[in-house]
Amino acid sequence: MKRRLARFFPPLLAAAGAVFMITGIYRGEIAVVLRKAINICLECIGIG
Repeated sequence: MKRRLARFFPPLLAAAGAVFMITGIYRGEIAVVLRKAINICLECIGIG
C-alpha cells in the first residue's frame, strides 16, 4: 500500500500544480506575480 501511494503521489502533485498555474493564468494574475518577483529581486540587490 505504501509503495502504491509513493508511486502515484508525485504525478498527483504535478497535476495539482498545473491546475493551480492554469487557474492563475485564467484569472490574469501573471502581472501580479511578475511585479512581486521584480520587487523581491530589487530588494535583494539593494535597489528597491
